[in-house]
Amino acid sequence: MDLMRKRQLYAKQSKCYFAQNRVEYLGHIISGDGVAIDPTKIDSMVNWHVPSNVKALRGFLGLTGYYRRFIKNYGSISKPLTSLLRKNAFESNLEANDAFKQLKKMLVERVLELC
Repeated sequence: MDLMRKRQLYAKQSKCYFAQNRVEYLGHIISGDGVAIDPTKIDSMVNWHVPSNVKALRGFLGLTGYYRRFIKNYGSISKPLTSLLRKNAFESNLEANDAFKQLKKMLVERVLELC
């Protein structure tokens, strides 16, 4: 705190946490082991229904895209879904449904293995 005052930096002590082993930040858990998906986000992943329109698909791709660093080959897996975003192209098919299920499964498994 003395160093902060010397540099004219201010922090409200009631909002600060020091010497923490892990920190929850923007949907991630940051610890000495690295960065992981916040397990509290698993509910929205598990309960996400198969997108029936472009808006729902964008929402799902937004969620999975945010955590793409945890999914190997995210781009190739999500390609059937992103192709549905083209103008007048939204027509759910088996390949897109499989991609949806695979992304959902991989995210949930990743969260569970880190818990």
